[in-house]
Amino acid sequence: KTMIRVERPLGRALTRAVTASSISRTPRICWNMEQRVLPLYNNNPWNGRRYLLSQAVTRRLDKMVARHVELLQKMEDNPEESYTYGKELASLAQAVSLHERKEAILAEEESIQELLEECGDDEDMKQECMETLKQCKEDMEVLSRKMRTAVLPKDEDDTRSNAIVEIRAGTGGDEAGLFASELRDTYEKTAKAMSFSCETLSESRTDIGGIKETVISVSARGFGGADLDANDDDDDDFQSSVGPYGFLRYESGVHRVQRVPVNDTRIHTSACSVAVLPLLEESGNSEELLPMSELKIETMRSSGAGGQHVNTTDSAVRITHISTGITASIQDQRSQHKNKDKALKLIAARVRDREREEEERKRGAAKSSLMGGGDRSERIRTYNYPQDRITDHRCKHSTHGISKLLEGGSDDGLVSTFFPLLRDMVREEKMNELEEEELRS
Repeated sequence: KTMIRVERPLGRALTRAVTASSISRTPRICWNMEQRVLPLYNNNPWNGRRYLLSQAVTRRLDKMVARHVELLQKMEDNPEESYTYGKELASLAQAVSLHERKEAILAEEESIQELLEECGDDEDMKQECMETLKQCKEDMEVLSRKMRTAVLPKDEDDTRSNAIVEIRAGTGGDEAGLFASELRDTYEKTAKAMSFSCETLSESRTDIGGIKETVISVSARGFGGADLDANDDDDDDFQSSVGPYGFLRYESGVHRVQRVPVNDTRIHTSACSVAVLPLLEESGNSEELLPMSELKIETMRSSGAGGQHVNTTDSAVRITHISTGITASIQDQRSQHKNKDKALKLIAARVRDREREEEERKRGAAKSSLMGGGDRSERIRTYNYPQDRITDHRCKHSTHGISKLLEGGSDDGLVSTFFPLLRDMVREEKMNELEEEELRS
C-alpha cells in the first residue's frame, strides 16, 4: 500500500490508503483518531458509512452554496426581479442546509477536542467527551451520504410528473398477452397502494383475456409529485419522495417470462415491452407543449366490440404530430371530446419522451451506462416461473417469489423491490460522471 498523508483545514490528520487494485475506483479512506484507524468506506458508496467527501463533491457543494449567496444578493439589489430566482433558490436550499449542518458539527467536534485536551485526569469528563465525539462522527456519516446525494443533478420529472405506462405484448402469442395483463394488474395494484390514481386511456384485448396493448395514466392525487428531498431524514423512504413517473420509470424495457402454458407441457419464452413516459401535471395544458398548429387531428368511426354504439358516430380520435410522425389513437369512450382529451395527453407524453431521449443521447453518446442503453428493446428483467425467480439484468439482482411480488403493494411488490437498487445505480453513475468532470477540470 502507498500511504498519502493529507492535512485538513481544521488540523485533522487524514490517512488515505490507495491499493493497486482500487486505483481505478474510489480510494479507500480512513480516519486516524486516538491512534486507531477506523475504516469508513467499503465498495458500496451508498450504505451510509462514508464519512469523508471527495474533492469533486466538496467543490460542487461549495459552488452551490456560493451560488445561493449570489442569488440572495441579486434579490436584495433588485427586489422587483426576485421572483425569477425562486426556482433556482429552492433547488439549492437543501445543499445549503446540509452545508450549514456540516459546519456546525465540525465546530462542535473542534470544541470537544479542545475540551478533551484540557480535562486532565477527569475520567468522567473524558468519557463524556468521547461519547460526544462518537455521536458527531455518526451524525457526519449520515450527513455525508445526504450531501453526496444533494450535489447530484436532479430530474424534475421524478417528483413533478405523473406517468403514462404503455404495455405491449411481444413475442409469444397468447402467452405474451396473458403476461401483459398480469403486468398491468401489478402496476395498478402498486399505484393504488401508493395512493396514486389510475385511468385506462386505451386497451386492446385478446380473445382469451390477454392484452395486445394497453395505455394507462398514473397520477398523484391532488399534486403533481412529492418533493424528492421532502423527507431527507430517511433517504430510503422513497414512497414519500417521488411522484408516479419517478417511481415507475425503471420499469421501461422488455420483460421476458419463462413458464409452462396451461395447454402445454413445455417451457415457453415470451416477452412484453413496457414504456413509462412523463406526463404533464393535471393542471397543465397539452397545448402548452404541443401547439395545435403542429397537430393533425382526425375523427373516425369506432371499431371492435361495442354493440350499437360502434360505427354510429365519429367518436374515435387519431392525432398525429406532424414534425415527428408520432401518433396517438383513442376510441375507448363514446364521447369524441373525452377521446380527444386522452389522445392529447398521450401524444404530448410521447413527443416529450422523444425529446428527452434525443437530449440524453446527445449528452451520453460517448459514455457507457450502468443502466444499459435505455432502449425499450433492451431486455431488463426475466421472470422464470419453474425456478420461481425474477432477475433484473441491470442491477444483477435476483429474488424469489414471483406470485408474491406481482401481488404485492408499495412495500413488498415488484416495483418497490427493485426501485432502491436501480435508483442507487443511477446515483453511482451520476457520481462517477461528477468525478470525471472534476478530473478533466
